Amino acid sequence: MKSKVPALEELSARVDMNSLPKHLAIIMDGNGRWALRRGLPRVAGHKKGVDTVRRVTEQCRRLGISVLTLYAFSDENWRRPKQEVGFLMNMLGTFLKAEIATMKTNDIKFRTIGRTERLPASAQAWIEKAVSETAGNAGMILNLALSYGGRGEILEAVRRIRSANASAAGLTEDVFSSYLDTAGLPDPDLIIRTSGEKRISNFLLWQAAYAELYFTDTLWPDFDEKDLLTAILDYQGRQRRFGLTQEQLVQK
Repeated sequence: MKSKVPALEELSARVDMNSLPKHLAIIMDGNGRWALRRGLPRVAGHKKGVDTVRRVTEQCRRLGISVLTLYAFSDENWRRPKQEVGFLMNMLGTFLKAEIATMKTNDIKFRTIGRTERLPASAQAWIEKAVSETAGNAGMILNLALSYGGRGEILEAVRRIRSANASAAGLTEDVFSSYLDTAGLPDPDLIIRTSGEKRISNFLLWQAAYAELYFTDTLWPDFDEKDLLTAILDYQGRQRRFGLTQEQLVQK
């Protein structure tokens, strides 16, 4: 007999609103497989995945999560067929055009990380517009990782440090973090990956040092409110040690 899946209301009631991840990051995976299983072109999965982005963003805002980072397009994704890449770039512009007003209404600040200079001019223009028009919002940060790779980000941070002639003697972890794309943001507390893959795929390598990892078999287009709450409840059921022993945690 299959176990009963808790209702959304039951899951919501179990969430400790005082122990939410401040920064939630998600590796959105499975759009192509979602489409393939339905005999549809890959772009159909990407379209459906955008609906999930809207739904998850709105839910995170309602919950009170401060930062939501979504791995939208990696450095490696440029190797995909040109037609698919072109579709994704057009879809990004369409998404931002449609969502700027909603982000303003919901007090969401938009920002990006990654080498966005590689994106088409039209996509860059919509990014600049979204960043500018939501700059004064303070309810939540929606952070899209675009043309992003963790190793590349770390290398670029080193270049910035060298360009700034920063002293090696004064280089601390906090100082190094200030040269990363995520400067000013807290490190992620929880990283979710959908689709059953169990790796972080060059995502937030420096920032993920002490993040809790959660993997689900659910494909991104099917990821819903219950999936998000289930991940958060799993996170809340863990004891974050940060390298400390049980005795040290008790003493704290």
